[in-house]
Amino acid sequence: MLKYLKVWLILCSSSFQSFFVSRVGSVLFLLGKILRFVFFLGFLVLLISRTKVLSGYNIWEAILFYLTFNLIDTTTQMLFREVYRFRQQIISGSFDLILVKPVNVLFRSLFGWTDLLDSLNIIPLIIMIIYVAVKTSSFNFGSALMYVLLVINSLVLAMSFHVIVLAFGILTTEIDHLIMIYRDVTSMGKYPIDIYTEPLRSIITFVIPVGILMSVPTKALLGVLNISTVIASFLIGFFTFIFSILLWRYSLKRYTSASS
Repeated sequence: MLKYLKVWLILCSSSFQSFFVSRVGSVLFLLGKILRFVFFLGFLVLLISRTKVLSGYNIWEAILFYLTFNLIDTTTQMLFREVYRFRQQIISGSFDLILVKPVNVLFRSLFGWTDLLDSLNIIPLIIMIIYVAVKTSSFNFGSALMYVLLVINSLVLAMSFHVIVLAFGILTTEIDHLIMIYRDVTSMGKYPIDIYTEPLRSIITFVIPVGILMSVPTKALLGVLNISTVIASFLIGFFTFIFSILLWRYSLKRYTSASS
């Protein structure tokens, strides 16, 4: 574990240095993300100020859903940014060099690039989540603990999706479209999934588990989640992770290097 922590810190240092190559571009990129967050938050507040509630949730609760979505999405993008560069490694043959290095191939393919610009947004998001959560009447230690555990489960689920994308990248050399589909589908979690009608609500909860990924942690914090859904969330996270690892191993066996 300590070995891979050191490797990750070295990789982080390398990615951090690259940001100084174009400081203006990095600042504009960060500013764009902040503005997008603020504008959508303003739209959400304006919407609920007119309707008073959103699928039964008041303004603070709806904001909590949006903040949780951003926390999970930002953390995922920060940690797994290397996935977006994986296709080039496959088609150029540089993936062959990763295979012969004394570092776990999956670790290198997932954590090879850390977007430190996204990390600057995480601490403010956590502070905002705590502030908004206190504003809700259901906030207590038990619900907060369950929220943290389910957020961790969501990150494991998100990591599993990225591993699946990597596996398909090896099998098909097509990865860009798949990761963009993932981003578009998960964006449905900006709102409480209760706004969607059946059967779409069940599909994005259990078949394409956007609800488990983005909405379930917030529901646990608000105290509106039953124990069966909690258990199902952890089971889906666990089995999706196992499936992603098996698919990754299968894809490595089918991999043919650029020189063969």
